[in-house]
Amino acid sequence: MALALPYNYLRHSSTNAIPYSLALYAGGEILDMISQSGPVAKAVLFILLAFSILSWAIIVSKWNLMRRARTQSGRFVRAFRKAQRLGDMQAVEEQFRPSPLVGVFHNGYEEARRQATTGGPPNIPALQRAMQIAASEEVTRFERSLPWLAITAAVTPFIGLFGTVWGIIDAFHGLGTAGAATLRAVAPGISEALITTAAVWPQPFPPSSPTTCSTRHPRIRRRSDDFAMEFLNTVESAQSSPQAQQRVGAHD
Repeated sequence: MALALPYNYLRHSSTNAIPYSLALYAGGEILDMISQSGPVAKAVLFILLAFSILSWAIIVSKWNLMRRARTQSGRFVRAFRKAQRLGDMQAVEEQFRPSPLVGVFHNGYEEARRQATTGGPPNIPALQRAMQIAASEEVTRFERSLPWLAITAAVTPFIGLFGTVWGIIDAFHGLGTAGAATLRAVAPGISEALITTAAVWPQPFPPSSPTTCSTRHPRIRRRSDDFAMEFLNTVESAQSSPQAQQRVGAHD
């Protein structure tokens, strides 16, 4: 037993050290190839790196925003259904940001309160328009910075292709300068071409991103429309129910 413990420890330590050593070796080789590349290849790699960092930062921030909005929207709907008066929700609506339902509720509540000051039955089409405008504004807020992902998907493949072509040109130039078909003559150019081609792979592309308009934003619009219908039902029921009228009343 005393000998088994050191043996097992050394076995697992050596096993875990092998992938780490391979990763360290591969990373060193990549850095070495980049350092030996020409100025054009380095410029291409720098541009692709900038595109990649900015794009992934946008994806992570949007994913976090969507996650918080989904959570806060659920909390807001539950609080709305439990509220005794809409004015109570208006007083605490900022606590449920960044839920898109907050903007929809705010516009609808302000329009309902404005109509209440004039007397008469509520103007339902006006309430619908006010909340539709708010829903569109919320979708626009969530779409902010997303065009950069489309630019990345459209531009970075051609930047990488330029680096590839330049590396091949450099390889042929080295071949002509050397005057002989040797590996030493073409290896630097081919290496640059392969590096710039591989640098395109980490770029995020909107069709596979979980934050695109085609996958997430229609859900925001549908949820905003559903909440708008629930808000309108509350306002319409106030016409025939004194209890509902008290709920629609403004917050003192």
